[in-house]
Amino acid sequence: MANARTATPSPSTSSSSSYSSSASDEDILRSLRRLARDLAAADPPAPFLRAVFASVSRRARLLLAVFDDLLLLGGALPRSASLCLREVLLVLQRFKAVVADCAARSRMRLLLQSDEVAARVRELQHDLATLLDILPVADLGLADDVADLLALASRQCRRRAPEPAAERELKAGVLALILEVEREIVPGRERLEAILEEVAINDPAGCSEEIETLEREIGDRVAERWTSAMIALVGLLRYAKCVLFSAATPRPLDSKVDVDLDNEDSDAAEPPAPPQDFRCPISLDLMRDPVVSSSGQTYDRESITRWFGAGKSTCPKTGQVLTNLELVPNKALKNLITRWCRENGVPMEVSGEPGKPGKPEPAPPVAANKAAVEAARMTASFLVKKLSASFSPGSDNRVVHELRQLAKSGGSGSRAFIGEAGAVPLLVPLLTSDDAALQLNAVTAVLNLSILEANKKRIMHADGAVAALCEVMGSGATWRAKENAAATVLSLSAVHTYRRRLGRNPRVVEEVVQLVRTGPSSTKKDALAALLCLSAERENVGRLVGAGAAEAALSAVGEEETATAVLASLAKRGGADAIVKIDGAVARLVAEMRRGTEWSRECSAAALVLLCRRAGAAAVTQVLAVSGVEWAIWELMGSGSERARRKAASLGRACRRFAAANVVQDRECVTSTTVSPRAVAAA
Repeated sequence: MANARTATPSPSTSSSSSYSSSASDEDILRSLRRLARDLAAADPPAPFLRAVFASVSRRARLLLAVFDDLLLLGGALPRSASLCLREVLLVLQRFKAVVADCAARSRMRLLLQSDEVAARVRELQHDLATLLDILPVADLGLADDVADLLALASRQCRRRAPEPAAERELKAGVLALILEVEREIVPGRERLEAILEEVAINDPAGCSEEIETLEREIGDRVAERWTSAMIALVGLLRYAKCVLFSAATPRPLDSKVDVDLDNEDSDAAEPPAPPQDFRCPISLDLMRDPVVSSSGQTYDRESITRWFGAGKSTCPKTGQVLTNLELVPNKALKNLITRWCRENGVPMEVSGEPGKPGKPEPAPPVAANKAAVEAARMTASFLVKKLSASFSPGSDNRVVHELRQLAKSGGSGSRAFIGEAGAVPLLVPLLTSDDAALQLNAVTAVLNLSILEANKKRIMHADGAVAALCEVMGSGATWRAKENAAATVLSLSAVHTYRRRLGRNPRVVEEVVQLVRTGPSSTKKDALAALLCLSAERENVGRLVGAGAAEAALSAVGEEETATAVLASLAKRGGADAIVKIDGAVARLVAEMRRGTEWSRECSAAALVLLCRRAGAAAVTQVLAVSGVEWAIWELMGSGSERARRKAASLGRACRRFAAANVVQDRECVTSTTVSPRAVAAA
């Protein structure tokens, strides 16, 4: 065929359109060739969509040959052809976007939406065929065989491929499996294995990744029509992972084996612990939906909502009565937490879109989906039975790791099922295991279970549970294990009667105090939180003070803000005299009131007020002896929180009254000294 593009186009034919203003014809052709090459080499995102994306790949290979030939010919394109190819570029970009979007989706969501994906591909192929039909082939100077390839590509794009029966059967099978689980029918191993094989989930890492992706998609509400089925599939995949891959070694990302302080050069096998500011003061877990209460403190929405639901109207952290129960989303903190999770490979488990103030929060997905509930029950039952029949530390570790993960990510329903299945008595002996990884997984599983009220009772009534927790706090293999044991004590202490029982146990008090003295920052934080909770019971304060809790907390002032709250709590319930007698205690609190965090300054002021009220002149004298205390009080009254301002004002009044009383007393002494000689002379 003669080359129709050898002549130089006239200005009228080469005038640029809105498309040509940004790129030359050669740039457009290079972009077309690159896109066609990428689409031709793209792998199908899932086996069940192989036929759909294979057709895209075949069309792309045909077009690749056409674009190569056009680039070899060189020269400027006719204006109509240039405009048409720019539209083709847009269609190929949409094809690539579909491929990328499907590759980023979970396999199960892709299966549920396979009809929509196929329809989108057909729509794009129809658009491409229309553009290829109107392309002025005769003006391009293509070789006959290349022009034939272009015509073939157009015909293939218009051809409607039959929908694969295997894909429909697989989707129907998965939906039928969900219905069976809702009816409490336990799925067979062979059936689960066949389904996972057809969606190319062949190992525990792939199964965990699929679960995490599904949970993220549920939280992002990307497919409202299929949300219920996706929630059910999360539970099913957890069950399938335990049944099919329970013999597999836990992934390093999931396996929590921390670095002992004696071996700081070792590589941690897990993501770092969340920063303390990212953890909820109630559950001690990473906050997924941080909200601010009317006291100005931040909590995870689920935890503080549960607190209010129990009939409490006080701030869990400060103890003050809240003026209202309204919760305001802390979006800035949530953005920081999300970024931290992304940078450290930690899944940001969000159960749904954060609620708005004044509106009820949507129920957690698991609670609203019977299939997910039954799948969680099956998983818990399977794991507990497997643990009871296990005789190998390695096998124990894998099962306990799965129990720990289920208790962490499965919500209160999974925690209840694990507890009801009898996991607690089986976990208690493992707390004292010589295997560091097994010990850590066991104590963390117990911690996760203890969040549920019913499991607190199971743990407290399990033979040797408290003694085993003390053993971990005292001689655990890793600081993370010790930290989680202290956090478990904190969780158990949330119940009034258990707080008394734990406070009466001298070993519990001794080990918690020792962790405050010697632990690293994160461990010290949890131990101080446990001390704060234990000190809320008046009868515990004497034992805590006797064990050195005041000295330990004082040593942490300036390092951990909870330390000042512990001192305030001890002072409030009978420990004021002991704190005042500690050398430098009052001066340390005044310094913290001046330089600490907002909450630490508030608690320091509260502690000083309590010391002045309970210990009297001994405390006030020490407060007034600190240089600059008046300025510290004045500054806190102007810049502190509402409670801090009140406490600072009270401290100022106490100091002024004491000073005024001393002035009166001094005057009386002077008068007495002056009058006495005259009286004697008169006599």
